[in-house]
Amino acid sequence: MRYDIAIIGGGPAGYTAAERAAAGGLKTVLFEKKAIGGVCLNEGCIPTKTLLYSAKLWDTMKGAAKYGITVPDAPAFDMGKIIDRKDKVVKKLTGGVKMTVGSYGVAIVEKEAVIAGEENGMFRIVAGGETYEATYLLVCTGSDTVIPPIPGLSDTDYWTSKEALESKELPRSLVIIGGGVIGMEFASFFNSMGVKVSVVEMMPEILGAMDKETAGMLRSEYLKRGVNFYLGTKVTAVSHEGVTVEKDGKASLIEAGKILVSVGRKANLGQAGLDKLNVELLRNGVKVDEHMQTSHPRVYACGDITGRSMLAHTAIRESEVAVNHILGVEDAMNYDCIPGVVYTNPEVAGVGKTEEELKALGTGYHIQKLPMAYSGRFVAENELGNGLCKLVLDDGDRIIGCHLLGNPSSEIIVAAGIAVQHGYTVEEFQKSVFPHPTVGEIFHETLFA
Repeated sequence: MRYDIAIIGGGPAGYTAAERAAAGGLKTVLFEKKAIGGVCLNEGCIPTKTLLYSAKLWDTMKGAAKYGITVPDAPAFDMGKIIDRKDKVVKKLTGGVKMTVGSYGVAIVEKEAVIAGEENGMFRIVAGGETYEATYLLVCTGSDTVIPPIPGLSDTDYWTSKEALESKELPRSLVIIGGGVIGMEFASFFNSMGVKVSVVEMMPEILGAMDKETAGMLRSEYLKRGVNFYLGTKVTAVSHEGVTVEKDGKASLIEAGKILVSVGRKANLGQAGLDKLNVELLRNGVKVDEHMQTSHPRVYACGDITGRSMLAHTAIRESEVAVNHILGVEDAMNYDCIPGVVYTNPEVAGVGKTEEELKALGTGYHIQKLPMAYSGRFVAENELGNGLCKLVLDDGDRIIGCHLLGNPSSEIIVAAGIAVQHGYTVEEFQKSVFPHPTVGEIFHETLFA
């Protein structure tokens, strides 16, 4: 029951850290109270994208005539089978992760773990009535859905993303409170499936801190598809009839068959017992340095609990940095080149700086951009779509940001991320060879724009 490292939380940060630590020769124990894979595999990234792929296929079938394809019978979908397939995908992946982690020799404890304290240079963790000891501690307890204090919400049968992913019946209409990434992905899915969707967002534009030009283009696309947007609008109450909103001092009611609350997530700080170690907090999460080390030299924190970048791929990279530091391998976390993706149809992706961010800082920059339609492959696969590829350059012509609208932005944004990470200039990136025809060639075209 004595280990080199104890990891609390089996999401992307926790299970990746467990694999890397064990591979590095550390005797490792991983605690997970619910299901290996965390929110990402069980209630977030994977199930959402599985549903969105079904919706994308449905959209493609409905628009098949544009590509010269005739569907002889009226196409139809089975919501129950879509949900069942999602569950099957989740089960397969979580089982695979558990098996992989175990193959490294990691001890997996599927019980809630609580930090009992520190004694003689060892941390004591209690789980399932047993006490475990470890020299190092890595806390990856993730985040919880924020439930805002809206009058009437507690008396209403509302959805969070968890319930929205489980329902085998479509509501007659859906009001989504929050126009961020999660809100827009659900807006995309339910709109594709024929539900009347409304999105209420307090900010003047959707998608939070993402590039405003691509966000506005995405919103325009979904306006054409029938999604109603209420921007700069505050929700003042909810009831069984719908959502009461206020803008410019005027109140109105948006009727809703179902309400989906999607206003963000908050670091899960209160359950693991971190308070017993007097670990320093910063704003809405655990304070860490560039090595993911907390104010306690043998306690590390990764993933949503830091409150920095609540993305699964961020959590994975953070865990690699933390384990490398423990193993004495030189490494450091860089948050300047983490891609963000919105898996709508079309997709939106961005990495690095935005125009809005640079304007607020008073930093000089310039833009090179082209429609995605400058890529022959994009035109061949996206009938009537134009899209956008926008590169953000500093005064030295270095690539410091990139923002895309169009499929498959999620797959090609990594190339721009590498350019940002390594500080490529336009001239250096121009020398990269992209295979033809690919949508990724749009970077080459834009670099010469």
